[in-house]
Parts: sequence; C-alpha cells; structure tokens
Amino acid sequence: MRHLIDPLYFSVQETEELLDIADDICDNMDKYSHKCDGKILATLFFEPSTRTRLSFESAMMRLGGKVLGFSSASSSSAAKGESVADTIRVIDYYADIIAMRHPKDGTAFRAAQYSTKPIINAGDGGHHHPTQTLTDLMTIRRRHGRLDNLVIGFCGDLKYGRTVHSLVKALARYKGNHFVFISPKELEIPRYIIEEYLSKSECTFEEVTDLSAAMPNLDILYMTRIQRERFDDIEEYERLKGSYILTPVQMELAKTEMAVLHPLPRVNEITLAVDDDERAKYFEQAGNGVYVRMALILSLLGMGKLDVNKVEEDHDVVVEHSGVCKNARCITNSEDETMPIFVKGDNGRVRCKFCDQYVD
Repeated sequence: MRHLIDPLYFSVQETEELLDIADDICDNMDKYSHKCDGKILATLFFEPSTRTRLSFESAMMRLGGKVLGFSSASSSSAAKGESVADTIRVIDYYADIIAMRHPKDGTAFRAAQYSTKPIINAGDGGHHHPTQTLTDLMTIRRRHGRLDNLVIGFCGDLKYGRTVHSLVKALARYKGNHFVFISPKELEIPRYIIEEYLSKSECTFEEVTDLSAAMPNLDILYMTRIQRERFDDIEEYERLKGSYILTPVQMELAKTEMAVLHPLPRVNEITLAVDDDERAKYFEQAGNGVYVRMALILSLLGMGKLDVNKVEEDHDVVVEHSGVCKNARCITNSEDETMPIFVKGDNGRVRCKFCDQYVD
C-alpha cells in the first residue's frame, strides 16, 4: 500500500508514469470508464473546497466507482471532538481509498499512521497539496513539453501557499529550473523549502518584489491568492491582500509561449480581462485535475505502473527534543494524543516531522 502525503512520495519516474496515464485518460476517457467498478472513495473534507473535492468525486465516478464523505468539519463527528485518528480508523471499514483535506498542517501524515487504505493528501493547512502539484505538472508539461530548464515565477502568498510549497519541491528535482519568488517580505517562501530542497538541487532561485520586472523572463507565472483563512492577524491580511494584481498591461511584457497558472479560487489577483488571453491556463489547469486524480486513484489501487508494495524510504533521523512544535497550526498542537516527532534535516536543523517547521 502507498499513500500520497507529500509530493516527493513518488519518484521522478513514478511521477512521469502517472502523468503519462493522465494524458492517456485525457485522450481516451472511454476506455477507463469501468476500471473502478465496485470501489469506493471517501472524501473527508474538514474545510471548504470546490475544485479539489468535486474533481475527486468526478474522477472516481468516471472510473465507475462510488463516493461517500462530507464537505465540512461541522457535518462530521469532528464537531463533537472526534480525533483524526479515530475518524480514519472508522472510515477504513467503509472505503477502499481516502482523500482528505484538513486546515491543520500535518494532518495527512497523522491519518496515514492509522490507515490501512491509501491516504491522499488533498491539502493539509498551509503545508502541502500534492494532487494540485500533479495537476500543475501535467499542465506545464502539456504546455511546454518538459519539466526542466524552465523559469517559473511564483507570485503572492508564498508563506502559507501549500500549492507553492508542493510545486517547488517537485520541480526542484528537475535540472536547470530557475525559480523567481515574487512576494512582500511578510509572505516570502518558507526557509525550510530553500534550505532543504533548493540548496541541494541543480536549480537556482531569486526573491523579488516587482512582478512587472520579472514578467519578461518567465515561462510560467504561478499566481496565488492572499489567503484570509491562513492569517491570525486580520489587519495584516487587509494590508497585504492587494499586493499583486495581474492585468493585460503586465501580460504584454510576457513571452508569447508563457502560461499563467493559478490553483483557484481567485479573488482579485487576476483581472477578468486576462481570461481572454491564450496564455491564461488556469481553467484548463482545473480541468486537468480530473485526469490526474483518475490516474492517481488507479495507481494507488494497484491498477497502474506504481509499485504499491514498495516501502517508502524515510531518511529522517529522529531526535529527542523537549517541548512542542512552534507552529500553532500543526496538528500536534490541536490534538492532545498526537505526540510531536522531531527530526534532523539535511542542514542539521531540527524540524517537526508533521509540518516541517523548524523548532530552533
């Protein structure tokens, strides 16, 4: 059995093979229509979602399977105080595969500790969103025909943007990529992403604040929403929410083959006028999510090339550390019985294994 908790749980080869299946599904949908007859997907969404939840449901139904689940914490036993561990141990009896979204960082890892069925991380707080990453990779590859030697700009909320964190980690495994991180100081990319992934990759990066100045060199522009739900200080959110707005004027500065991606939903960070530009690929990107999730479900259920009996390699060195994780959004600070696990990263610093935040 395999899970997908982090975008690096699959090797580069496995990722490419999964994307090949997604491409084939896109072109030959009918031949996959009964692959999951008799199978059940549970969608456990403890926070609101439109595209991710519905695309998972669409994916399973298009494969011939069935879906059960809930769309908010208030409609589950979590509202009564049930722990994530207990929820998973119960759902284990009801479904063959589980897609889970939760507002707390590290929840998917916690769920995988108890599940005997494949867990798919559909977003854990501001931490990771690996199925969105696969969707992004498919969209980029279909646009440029490759995933290496690209200049990728990430703009907006890079601090709390789980889609950004996941995609950077995935693309850092490909040679020659250059990352341009465009954000205000308060929302810059987390240090652990740079220190643990970019610093040891064959990629380069820069951190800037000016979107217009960065536009001419980009092959991909990944816009993000400033996420109100991730801020503890609403005044800070109000001050930062309009930091970047993409308009047709800025699009005139970009390459003709450049593509604009966005995990959606958008608020005002991309004006409606940009939608008419051929380079606006965010709705196509959302559509690709169905094909990717179909391919993922098939693979985790043992119907693809993925070796589901492979034991996940874990190179983390567990260390003794007194105290709690400093990340207030970590699941270890929300559930009393979820004990923190601390590991030493490649850079020698100690971090929480659930949420990846440094403790020093």
